[in-house]
Amino acid sequence: EDAGVHTHRGADLVVAADGINSAVREGWQAHFEPSVDLRTNRFVWLGAKMDLPGFYYSFREGTGGIWNMHAYQYTPGESTIVIETTDEAFLASGLGIQDEAATVKLVEEIFADDLNGARVLANRSFWRQFPTITCRTWRYRDGDTPFVLMGDAAHTAHFTIGSGTKLALEDAIALNKAMVAHVRGAGHARAAQVDAALAAYEESRRDEVGRIQHSANVSLVWFENVRRFWHMSPTQFHVSLLTRSKQITYENLRLRDAQVVRDATEWWNRDQAKQLGIATGGRPAWLDAPPMFAPFRLRGMWVPNRVVVSPMAQYSAVDGVPNDWHLVHYGSRALGGAGLVFVEMTCVSPEGRITPGCTGLWNDGQAQAFARIADFVHANTQAKICMQIGHAGRKGSTQVGWEQADWPIDESSGYRNWPLLSPSPLPYRDGVNQVPREMSREDMDKVIEEFCRSAILADRAGYDMLELHMAHGYLLASFLSPITNRRTDAYGGSLANRMRFPLELFEAVRAVWPRAKPMSVRVSATDWIPGGATGADTVEVARAMKAAGCDLIDVSTGQTDPAAKPVYGRMYQATFSEQVRLEAGIATMAVGAITTADQVNTLLISGRADLVALARPHLADPYFTLHAAADYDFRGIGWPVQYHTGATQLHTTVQRAKEEAARKAELLAERGQ
Repeated sequence: EDAGVHTHRGADLVVAADGINSAVREGWQAHFEPSVDLRTNRFVWLGAKMDLPGFYYSFREGTGGIWNMHAYQYTPGESTIVIETTDEAFLASGLGIQDEAATVKLVEEIFADDLNGARVLANRSFWRQFPTITCRTWRYRDGDTPFVLMGDAAHTAHFTIGSGTKLALEDAIALNKAMVAHVRGAGHARAAQVDAALAAYEESRRDEVGRIQHSANVSLVWFENVRRFWHMSPTQFHVSLLTRSKQITYENLRLRDAQVVRDATEWWNRDQAKQLGIATGGRPAWLDAPPMFAPFRLRGMWVPNRVVVSPMAQYSAVDGVPNDWHLVHYGSRALGGAGLVFVEMTCVSPEGRITPGCTGLWNDGQAQAFARIADFVHANTQAKICMQIGHAGRKGSTQVGWEQADWPIDESSGYRNWPLLSPSPLPYRDGVNQVPREMSREDMDKVIEEFCRSAILADRAGYDMLELHMAHGYLLASFLSPITNRRTDAYGGSLANRMRFPLELFEAVRAVWPRAKPMSVRVSATDWIPGGATGADTVEVARAMKAAGCDLIDVSTGQTDPAAKPVYGRMYQATFSEQVRLEAGIATMAVGAITTADQVNTLLISGRADLVALARPHLADPYFTLHAAADYDFRGIGWPVQYHTGATQLHTTVQRAKEEAARKAELLAERGQ
């Protein structure tokens, strides 16, 4: 069966734009290899006899749960309304999938205040679940006839970002351009040219479609989890809704509606002051500034703003001892205005290192070298500094990052490989990395002692905060993940068992770390592997760590196993930070592809994080925070006294450039350009 397109045989090309239920795609599944992710929420398309001034959302508590209305006017006096709810609420309502009369009645009851007497209209309004569709390829040649998928037949994007028609039109434009560019001949040459055109079409669209599908997936997850945001203030709920897909950000929203941003910023700053117990009678400067400049407190530690230098391995230590490189690296970033600076993962033993170049903290000499860094930061900046400690586990004994990362040490370098430990005897890469020894109870006791020793040394060295690295496939992360923990004893199997040793270790370290100083834990919120750790698992881990005295969860993802298939994008890990923060009720730090001050402010004001860590942007610009302050003309940040003249010049130059850009924009507008 050829999916009902046999009448088109002999055509140079068959374009399958036959929608979400594409007969062509389904008829040749083995070739297009579609993947369908049927989402859990139920939705129905309806109409209503009413006018709307713009796009309209309403969220109502109703039968069985929360019901969402998405509505927009399509002609005077008539609007489209999409009603969405969870599968649980739909089943509790007793509605039938095709029971239009009952659907209309329930919608008119739940959304009576929104409809204000308007009549709800049905037209084959059946309840459905949204299928997110992707295909391995969008093209296939069946004998002499080539087929190509377009629009929803090839890919779908959730209706909450309204891009389905846009994607289809852009597909058509790209296909037309590809055909014009490549197809000129006849006969066999023409067939080859059509194939080349289809390949060019798909290549030109893949990345853009992938980005939009990712944004759509982030958006639909927000609506699937409205209960997560239900306790927010109306102001923050509003901002969270508008910025949910990360396509609209703090600055982008300011361009669209500056008053919304002013009101939200005012509310957020005052709410933070209330939570932190800060008197605002004297109106501190940050109260009128974007969220990134607000202070934050963890136990007895105050940080002057919400920008964090993320831990980044420098691979430049000798025998674990930090040197001048580390002093300049961390010192310059602290001078650059960040509120909190994390040192790289510092290993608790020689055998716990990732590479020979990793820093360590197992002896007094290393502690003295680290004290030199902390002393500089405290004497010359307002920043606080955090020591991150960890054990590489099965990912240890490898080459430094700019050599062949994650591969065993090349012993011709003069360094020798060392034996590895892990919860289970599974190498990081089969046939490449060595097989680690499965940890015994004695090994666990020894590792706990090593972590406690490092914590004591970090305190003596003057560090303000301590983080335990339980992410990225290192030793403690390998206990948490079912991908790397295959144990059958009390430390494997269920999540409660898998977190048993990391939790025991945390409690031991918390007992030796000063009560007034905060502790955080870095986690991988997902392994990006089917059957691996999930966001829900991480919420449970965060709850357990919070109960044990953890103050903040540093939410990263992945790097557990080479089989991972992460979905990258700007701020791509922030959704997990949001989930942990709101569901576990603990402060979080967002990290991952965060590159601008605009993104920092977006994550904070929308409730997705309490602190925001940036890694590579700080490598390129140690003065990221001071430069952002100049851009916002915020003068309440602490510049080193030696740099005050530079601060004055920078603020003046930046504001002058903005004024000039505004004048040019006005001139262009007057000329109609």
